[in-house]
Amino acid sequence: MKRVLICLALAGCGAAPAPDTPATLRDPAAPVGAQMDVTADRLHGEWRIVEGAGVPPGASVSIAPGCIVIAGDSSDLVEVAPGRFSADGAPLWVHWLDADARTVAMGDPGGGRVFVLDRTGAPGERLIAAREILDWYGYDLAALRGS
Repeated sequence: MKRVLICLALAGCGAAPAPDTPATLRDPAAPVGAQMDVTADRLHGEWRIVEGAGVPPGASVSIAPGCIVIAGDSSDLVEVAPGRFSADGAPLWVHWLDADARTVAMGDPGGGRVFVLDRTGAPGERLIAAREILDWYGYDLAALRGS
C-alpha cells in the first residue's frame, strides 16, 4: 500500500503541459532579408498602419530618432544595421520601402508581427508590391488585417 501511495504521489510530480505558444506569422524556412538602403532618417515621420498582424490596423505610427510609437505605445528604436532595427529589444526589419519613402513593409523576422505602413494611409499599387515582398519572405498574408 505504501508503494502505491508513493507511485501516485510521484505521478503527480510530472511536468506540466507546455503552454500554448502563439502561432508564428512567418514561415521560418522562407528566405528573409532587410532593405539595405533604409536608415532611421528615411523612416522619420508620421505613418498609418494600412495592413498588419500583431499590431492594430489603422493605428497611427510615429517614428523619431530613437523612438517608435505605435497606437500610443512608445518603444525605444535602435538601428542595428541598415534596414534592421530593434524596438524595445525585439527585431523589426524593413523588408521593403518604396523609392519615395511613402510605403514600408516591416516585420519581425521571427514572425511575431508584420505590417505595412503608408504616410497617407492610401498606398494604392504600393500595397500590392509590399504584400508581394512579405509573401516572398514567408509571412502569412491571410493573417493581415486592413484598416
